[in-house]
Amino acid sequence: MNRVRIVSGMRPTGPLHLGHLHGVLNSWIKLQSEYQCFYFVADWHALTTDYDDPSRIRGHTKELLLDWLAVGLDPEKSVIFLQSEVKEHAELYLLFGMITPVSWLERNPTYKDMLQNISGKDLAMYGFLGYPVLQAADILIYKAQKVPVGLDQVPHLELTREIARRFNHLYGENLLPEPEAILSEVPKIPGIDGRKMSKSYGNAIFLKDPPEEIRKKILAYVTDVQRPKKSDPGDPEERCVAFNLIRLYYGEEEKEAVVEDCKRAILGCVECKRRLSEKVILSLEPLIERRMFFEREGKWLEILKEGTKKAQGEASKTLKEIRKAIFKIDLL
Repeated sequence: MNRVRIVSGMRPTGPLHLGHLHGVLNSWIKLQSEYQCFYFVADWHALTTDYDDPSRIRGHTKELLLDWLAVGLDPEKSVIFLQSEVKEHAELYLLFGMITPVSWLERNPTYKDMLQNISGKDLAMYGFLGYPVLQAADILIYKAQKVPVGLDQVPHLELTREIARRFNHLYGENLLPEPEAILSEVPKIPGIDGRKMSKSYGNAIFLKDPPEEIRKKILAYVTDVQRPKKSDPGDPEERCVAFNLIRLYYGEEEKEAVVEDCKRAILGCVECKRRLSEKVILSLEPLIERRMFFEREGKWLEILKEGTKKAQGEASKTLKEIRKAIFKIDLL
């Protein structure tokens, strides 16, 4: 019996950090044991915002693959591939573009928000407006039944469902599934300054950071601003940004002890962050070792090539069916 298929991707825009690990990658690792997973490097999607400087995409692709393999994405369980090497995505994107009303794209909340909030970059491009159509092609070319998304991405998936519905209605065949969301509860991962962890904010702890860099960054974390001295009682659960990392890296008893010692002014913020940094370093050591192995042996490229070949085989089958549904004849 075939397992349910899911598809997800990530843009190669720079090194991955703890926010990616706890927000997305840990979920992907669990899913690959339950579903037939297709995970792709979305390099075409990277061009929608970084079209003026694509030179770094290849380097970022390598970094992304190494991080994926380091955290535990398994090419024996998942198909790991490069979007731009599976040309069927582009052809399906073109075909979907023929049936997708512009009004569907203009109402996309992410499109509106990014146009308003990103300065210094001209995003009034056809590719940026139409990226949800490419996203629909990415998903439907593999006939995915489920897609892991955060709550903010549900409108994108709904557009994919609408495109699949419209295609099936126009061409008289129930060929494409309407994929359902696998909603993931993304934990709050604040950066050093308290804002959402992001490489663009310069507040991130990267998965490949060496131990000394991790110690330096965690010591810089914002703690309880109402506790200027160690002798002052604190309230870490309500006022300490660093405590959000403690929630992730400490067991229940350890967390309770930190809260108690902070409230009783026994444990100072500097010592608390030193202990936390050692926990984070210890958890990342196996990742760094695996990353070095895949890079040293050159296996990341071999895995990417093999996965892309598998993805292309599946995509080719679907596209052949789609051409036949539209044109009612298989010419070749």
